[in-house]
Amino acid sequence: MKIHIKNMVCDRCILAIRSVLKDIDIIPESVILGEVSLLSAVTEQQLYDFSQRIEAMGFEIINDKKSRQIETIKALIIERMGKDQSLHHDKLSEYLHQRMHCDYNYLSTLFSTVEGITIEQYQIKQKIEKVKELLVYEELTLTQISDQLGYSSVAHLSRQFKKITGLTPSHFKQLKDGRQRVPLDKV
Repeated sequence: MKIHIKNMVCDRCILAIRSVLKDIDIIPESVILGEVSLLSAVTEQQLYDFSQRIEAMGFEIINDKKSRQIETIKALIIERMGKDQSLHHDKLSEYLHQRMHCDYNYLSTLFSTVEGITIEQYQIKQKIEKVKELLVYEELTLTQISDQLGYSSVAHLSRQFKKITGLTPSHFKQLKDGRQRVPLDKV
């Protein structure tokens, strides 16, 4: 049995879900971003308890196919953001097609219709949040960040950053203020 969960965006989310499952004596086969696979059937009471507990944490069980597909797209984009983009040579459309086994045009239309933005715009917003995170950490130069996230140049990254945030990366860095960052599940 698989349970699809909305708003899982990081490893801490996976740990939180695992903790809830353990608390209500459900043994998962696996827990990945957006999905829990169970070894055995669960009672309605266990499923209800699970649902209530995760909703209190900001998660939500997804029941319909289209919502699951959208959450899968988001989870795959977030997962991909966690990896060095300079190592990826495939386009986002090819990546999603290969991972979801669906026509990209269908996925793109579905995502745009439901979310009100394109998949590419969503990916750009995720990239900008990653740039913000890396700028706040002050461990990498803007050139290194640009390379790691797969931008063609620092200028391209800077233009996109300013378009989304209204600030240049250097001005954002000077703010030293976490209030400018947005949680990944809120992008």
